[in-house]
Amino acid sequence: MTLRCVTFDLDDTLWECGPLLSAAEEAFYDWLGFNYPRISERYSLEELVSHRRGYFRQFPEMEHDFTYLRRHWLRNLAKSFGYGAELAERGFRVFWEHRNAVTLFDEAHVLLDGMRERFAVGAITNGNADVHHIGIGHYFDFVITAAQAGAAKPRPEIFHAALTAAGVEAAHAAHVGDDPVRDVHGANAVGMRTVWVNVNAVPWPGGPPPDAEIRTLDELPPVLEHWSRR
Repeated sequence: MTLRCVTFDLDDTLWECGPLLSAAEEAFYDWLGFNYPRISERYSLEELVSHRRGYFRQFPEMEHDFTYLRRHWLRNLAKSFGYGAELAERGFRVFWEHRNAVTLFDEAHVLLDGMRERFAVGAITNGNADVHHIGIGHYFDFVITAAQAGAAKPRPEIFHAALTAAGVEAAHAAHVGDDPVRDVHGANAVGMRTVWVNVNAVPWPGGPPPDAEIRTLDELPPVLEHWSRR
């Protein structure tokens, strides 16, 4: 069926995420050491990250909302060390600003520019990146976050929310992402076509395969063009 909508994962699909998150954690830790030193005197950066991850695991029902979890953790951290509640919002903002200091892959701008003239273009993300803060909101007709949908990829609810926002049926939509389970299996399960961005050329791990596989985003236009003619 004719392709009418294309959705994209964000982290590790449009930009590299690992170094970005590491830099954000380091910036937050440095800020903490300057403003709330009792915490950094107790925990090294690695220990604090481990503490955060352990705290998050106590709330599996909120695993789809990293913003809620981090703020909740920061409030608990402030209370534990005798600091005021303002630490939570200030600390979250420091992390979030650095977390959104992304550098898009070179081909991402070229790919996204003008796509809205042909397709409804959306983003589906489990994280808390903000395309408008980043400065790329004009590329998208809609953004669906796990926090908004109340469910994270690969749950079907988040993909259904995107299809509703686009006003299309799954057969007319394709999802592009790097994660075999969250992106490919998740979108495939609701009937969307799937494109696996396999930058490192690793073998497919199993399960229903993607409809297309690419190494870089500049390989995507021919795939979309082919599907648009069907």
